[in-house]
Amino acid sequence: LDDIDLVIFDKDGTIIRFGPMWSAWAIALGEALESASGRPVADAVYAMLGVDPASGTVLPGGGLAATAMARLRDQTLGVLLASGVAAEEAERVLEAAWHAPDPVATAEPLTDLAALFDALRAGGRRLALATSDDRDPTERTMAALGVMDQIDALVCADDGIAGKPAPDMVLHLCAVLGVAPGRSAVVGDTAADLLMARAAGAGLVIGVLTGVGGRDDLAPVADAVIASVSELEVP
Repeated sequence: LDDIDLVIFDKDGTIIRFGPMWSAWAIALGEALESASGRPVADAVYAMLGVDPASGTVLPGGGLAATAMARLRDQTLGVLLASGVAAEEAERVLEAAWHAPDPVATAEPLTDLAALFDALRAGGRRLALATSDDRDPTERTMAALGVMDQIDALVCADDGIAGKPAPDMVLHLCAVLGVAPGRSAVVGDTAADLLMARAAGAGLVIGVLTGVGGRDDLAPVADAVIASVSELEVP
């Protein structure tokens, strides 16, 4: 991390374990939609989200990997309509079944975040989050984990800024914090995270294997792929 003034982290799958929050949520959503609609729509929902309900595995190319909640809701509505549910009924079904996961109860940090963030900040670096989750659950999660005060800025899915893999989130954070993109590092678990970093001209692009993406997904667009953020070398 030499020559890096700002480290931008993705959230779910990068600093927080992905599965406990999102896999269980996706499976529960499919079951609730079937119950509310009386139609076998769960498999189509899982296919759209990119979730294997048997194992709870989330696939790198699926909607759940890096899609904002509002867009996932719209895509779920599309699945209902494509399954033959009438438009008015589909809205009722979605309203009955849709729920957000509890961000605090399900948040499992992938390392001692306070210690990692302290070490990064001790080297003079600033810290930021760029997440496809919404702002309220993101802020509540970071506060519950006791690290909100260590984060200098964050940009979330509902902030009105183009999402991953567009470069806008990184460029926005760099502008807010007064850091040139070339002196920023981006750490993420999906190809969308890393493509965002590349498009923004980030100085260092790091993939982690704790989330959705595997080495084959991340290596082609990363400067380095590490097992976990716990392996970040902080001089």
